[in-house]
Amino acid sequence: MADETTPVRKAHQFDTSKLAAYLAAAAPSVFSPTRDTLAVRQFKHGQSNPSFYLTIAPANAAGDTRAFVLRKKPPGKLLPGAHAVDREFRIISALHAQGFPVPTPIVYCADPSVIGTEFYLMQFVKGRIFRDPALPNVAPAERRAIYSAMAQTLAQLHSIDWRKAGLESFGKEGNYYERQLSTWSRQYRASATEHNEPMEKLMAWLPEHIPKDGAVVITHGDFRIDNMIFHPTEPRVLAVLDWELSTLGHPLSDLAYNAMTYHIPLGISGMPGLDGASTVDEDGRLSGGIPSENDYTRLYCQARRAAFPVPQWNFFVAFAFFRSAAILQGVYARSLQGNASAENAKQVGLGVMMAAQKGLELAHRAPGNSSSNSTPAPTTPHALKPASSSSASPNVFGYSERTVLLQARVTKFMEEHVYPRERDFFDFLNSAPSRWTVVPFMEELKAKAKREGLWNLFLPSVSGLTQLEYAPLAEIMGRSLIAPEVFNCGAPDTGNMEVLHLYGTAEQKERWLKPLLEGTIRSAFCMTEPAVASSDATNIQCTFRRVGDEYEITGRKWWSSGAGDPRCKVLIVMGVVVDENHKPTSTKAHGRHSMIIVPADAPGFKKIRPLTVFGYDDAPHGHLEVEFDHVRVPVSNILLGEGRGFEIAQGRLGPGRIHHCMRLIGLAERSLEVMLERVTTRVAFGRPLAHQGTILKDIADSRADIDTARLLTLKAAHLIDTRGTKQAMKEIALIKVVAPNAALRVIDRAIQAHGGAGVSQDFPLAHAYASARTLRIADGPDEVHRVTIAKSELGAFIRAKQSKL
Repeated sequence: MADETTPVRKAHQFDTSKLAAYLAAAAPSVFSPTRDTLAVRQFKHGQSNPSFYLTIAPANAAGDTRAFVLRKKPPGKLLPGAHAVDREFRIISALHAQGFPVPTPIVYCADPSVIGTEFYLMQFVKGRIFRDPALPNVAPAERRAIYSAMAQTLAQLHSIDWRKAGLESFGKEGNYYERQLSTWSRQYRASATEHNEPMEKLMAWLPEHIPKDGAVVITHGDFRIDNMIFHPTEPRVLAVLDWELSTLGHPLSDLAYNAMTYHIPLGISGMPGLDGASTVDEDGRLSGGIPSENDYTRLYCQARRAAFPVPQWNFFVAFAFFRSAAILQGVYARSLQGNASAENAKQVGLGVMMAAQKGLELAHRAPGNSSSNSTPAPTTPHALKPASSSSASPNVFGYSERTVLLQARVTKFMEEHVYPRERDFFDFLNSAPSRWTVVPFMEELKAKAKREGLWNLFLPSVSGLTQLEYAPLAEIMGRSLIAPEVFNCGAPDTGNMEVLHLYGTAEQKERWLKPLLEGTIRSAFCMTEPAVASSDATNIQCTFRRVGDEYEITGRKWWSSGAGDPRCKVLIVMGVVVDENHKPTSTKAHGRHSMIIVPADAPGFKKIRPLTVFGYDDAPHGHLEVEFDHVRVPVSNILLGEGRGFEIAQGRLGPGRIHHCMRLIGLAERSLEVMLERVTTRVAFGRPLAHQGTILKDIADSRADIDTARLLTLKAAHLIDTRGTKQAMKEIALIKVVAPNAALRVIDRAIQAHGGAGVSQDFPLAHAYASARTLRIADGPDEVHRVTIAKSELGAFIRAKQSKL
């Protein structure tokens, strides 16, 4: 912490012996004078309530040093109601009880005789704090994920029921902006040191344009990226800090304050911004990875299921600048008294005029959403085609700017690198001594995709994309049977990576997830069994028997996709945990099964035979029948814990079914294109096939099938993003029935239009049909999903009927 702290500055020094005595009495589990030693340093940052880094170490050096943070009021004369550390402690305690990411609160002290002012103590959270919103030295994919995590965290805060959290008296309901304008105008005038004309005009404009929306939520008041602690290696928020300005207020006050950074010019001391940051390369790509203001506000609105674009957005951002100007003026005034908390407080005063000017400028902009650094659409010939084009999903769901750009980039990559090598791929396998071999140029294509940032787009924690944002990209990849592997977005690896990311331990992630994400190994998923009806997964009979510190795995699986690939190094296997008598350890139908990681080179693992789909073996990854003949793996290879198999399966299959269905839609689109090419160039009975009535009907029906399947799938993706997988189960079941059947009808019509050529190796249609047909069975057959849909409909009907009685 040496780079984040300094010795306690003279204006903020206090008697540490008094603090030690207080902690010994108020928090004996934290500090004991006979057991511990106390050291104090001051954080460099923080311009309002000074913060201190406390380390408590065992006096005899035996044991770990623990770290805490102390927050106190600044010394000197303070404005009424300002620097309320008691409110900070109250809100942190309430939010901690709700599971919101805040530091663990320890103790609050109202007695100023201890260290000169009120203070409170909380646990120190170790992680990353990003002082610069441009996130230098962070990979572009992680930048996007960090901003996404920030938006999700804010939405989570605003979704907490403040009444249930015991915060009814934490603020007033209603008239939030009227009260805020009155408070901050008063605070500003009390600390003003010179006349500020833009500020005066802004204070006159704002009261005349207050929105009528009266939403009330818990607001942070200072929600920005440097008030958050992120996980040391993951784009995940561990704690939100600095709750001094929190209250009950309007949700858009936090969002607009957070979005101010898009309007702040680079180089303003104390107010780091993005306006002028170079985040767009010459092809219009978001090379920096940071979402535009529109994209960022959209992420938040999607998470909260709120309206987008935000009405009167200019008011909310203008108010944020007004309030910031008032706060900065107070900091500057205290610096003249010598009691500001941060070393650079005098420099911060220079930002008061800039904030007022920017707020006034925004006040007079058009009221809709706007972004000072919105990303322009690419000007290359591969930009998103019109909605009538079948090469990319029409933007009817209002795709984010990043998605539109990625659609163009993925399409361009497919046209330049993937489509030209499709025949080479199959020719190589057909002439190779063994079909179970790596096609060399595939590794070259993967390296190119990785260099262009088109890698692992399916995983939100890596790409920062939501399911709705990734779905249209999966559609483009699905147009070619070889494309998903090129982008490291192919099954079963995607599902296995999602499982390891969500449920794997740190050791499991390091050993298996990391190389899978890098594309240096591949994987298989083993669930279906030849001896039972696996559509009812409770029938699965493969057993995991605990033997000391190992599990012994015995059973046979088939349709183990990916197991044929020579790069397959790991398998995820589903089975039943049994005791020494081979009896299930649980009697619950959905609590008996577990998932476990098995290295592909484990003794006893055998590849029995490759299976074919209508004669296609899908080499080199294939679909194999395999056997686990008393295979031993460490107990630590279990995923999540015994009996959690179905829980993992549902977490895996929700997003996975979106991916499957969108890839199928892409395959159907390409099949329709192949059909259109055929019928417009072939003549039968004296006129082009395209003029035949039956062909016209097939074209119309195919378009209806594709668009219906796409819209249903995008709806399911949206529901997963906004409500979670569990709440979207009916819609997920719907698309799993609709999309494969729609794709099969489209492909079959294309085959029919080609006549004998349609079922030959000269066209991709026969192989496309075989691939699509399996998905009426894989991940659950149509019949199972129809039961889910029907039960959901009946349940909703019965509940509605009972509610009227």
